Amino acid sequence: MKRARDLLLLLLAAVALRGWDIGNPVIHVDEQYYLLVGTRLLNGAVPYLDIWDRKPIGLFLLYALFAAALGKGIVAYQLAALVAAWGTAALVYLAAGRIGVRRRGALAAGAVYLIALMLLGGRGGQSPVFYNLPMAAAGWLTLGLPALAAQGQRTRILWNGAIACLLAGIAIQMKYTPAIEGALFGIAHLWFLRRAQARWPAIAAAALFWALIGLLPSLAALGWYWAHGWLQPFWFANITSIALRAPYPPDQLAMRLLGIAAQLAPVIVSAAIAWRRRPREGVRASANLLAWGWLAAATAGFFAIGTFFDHYALPLLAPLTLVAGRCWGRSTRALVATLGLGLTILSVEALTAHDDAPGAYRTARIVAANSGTGCPYVFIGDTITYQLADTCLPTPYAFPNLLAYTTEQGATGIDEAAEVRRILASRPPVIVTSDRRMRIWNPGSLAALKATLTRDYRAVFRTRRASWHTIVFLRRDLPYRDPR
Repeated sequence: MKRARDLLLLLLAAVALRGWDIGNPVIHVDEQYYLLVGTRLLNGAVPYLDIWDRKPIGLFLLYALFAAALGKGIVAYQLAALVAAWGTAALVYLAAGRIGVRRRGALAAGAVYLIALMLLGGRGGQSPVFYNLPMAAAGWLTLGLPALAAQGQRTRILWNGAIACLLAGIAIQMKYTPAIEGALFGIAHLWFLRRAQARWPAIAAAALFWALIGLLPSLAALGWYWAHGWLQPFWFANITSIALRAPYPPDQLAMRLLGIAAQLAPVIVSAAIAWRRRPREGVRASANLLAWGWLAAATAGFFAIGTFFDHYALPLLAPLTLVAGRCWGRSTRALVATLGLGLTILSVEALTAHDDAPGAYRTARIVAANSGTGCPYVFIGDTITYQLADTCLPTPYAFPNLLAYTTEQGATGIDEAAEVRRILASRPPVIVTSDRRMRIWNPGSLAALKATLTRDYRAVFRTRRASWHTIVFLRRDLPYRDPR
């Protein structure tokens, strides 16, 4: 009964934290594009050929479901993200019980997970919001291994491992970095299978079985593209292009990393206190070491990417709040400080943030009214504009960063500036850009855009977007049509 009440409290917390954002089409640029790709996939487009990105196909299939579920898919994906966030928080709560965290600390761990999601760019449908759920489930299964091994439950460990590896495999098809955590879960299962007195041939067979199950979703995606003769573009987008991206300036990386550390500081300090107070022997001691190993694997994945955007830290949250729960179960002061600081920051952000949704909807209506049968071009701005305006795409590289940033120069497999010139030569009826100042503009792309706008276009609409403005340009030979 207490457990059910606690899970209901976490659900209410998830609704309170995330419900006010339902229907906002511009929570984050990434999820806008995932929804766009998912929608075009439903309409017959092939990811990596007709519309390009580096994320695994599983993420786009997930967003295709959202697009098919309700209207433009915006409310559908945000409701699903709310459920996924709550489900992950519930698993953190349950997993905390397996490492001996007191009930108060376990409930706090789930609540802090939900708050930290909001602080680090997980307000909407970033990929970790979804794949943290299967990874948390796999982690919960893994934390049960010491008890199973102590009871000699070899068969249960075998199937436990199969489910955990399949869950990790599903997560890998939303982003590849969970492979590190999945590998840890697999190795942990092998270790405890041996502790349960399994023979070496059985352990080897289990290792092969679990590896195949974990690879199954990725092999299915690879096999489908291979069967259709599209293995090369699939492989380039998913693997090769990742290594070709130029690094961001070191000062930007340092500031991002510092920002993440500052926002997670109370949780990190609580985790450090919990490490000192961890159990030293018995089943719970082993489970605690597994939890810390999970955190280490997630941290390795975070540093493996190396760009340190705040949402890249989201995979750290489940294991980090899990291990910190021991501190919150024992120290009221640490619990109040962590919750109080997190909720204060969220409150300040909510009170001071500009509501960009009306401007985004207005932009889309103007683009729809003035594009006719042509394809508008969002050079820099929200790709949800294509979705809301229901227009065609002028390029497979519709995510603006791909053609506009120096960090992508040479990493897409094309000449990015030449692609921008090609798009502009097609004379889009409408071009969407912004007055945002950045150091990483692709100089060739930006020069082509500025020359074309000056010569052939006029600004017809401007709206605030975060700390800059979205600007809509209309071709000079076209009359302006007010969507009102």
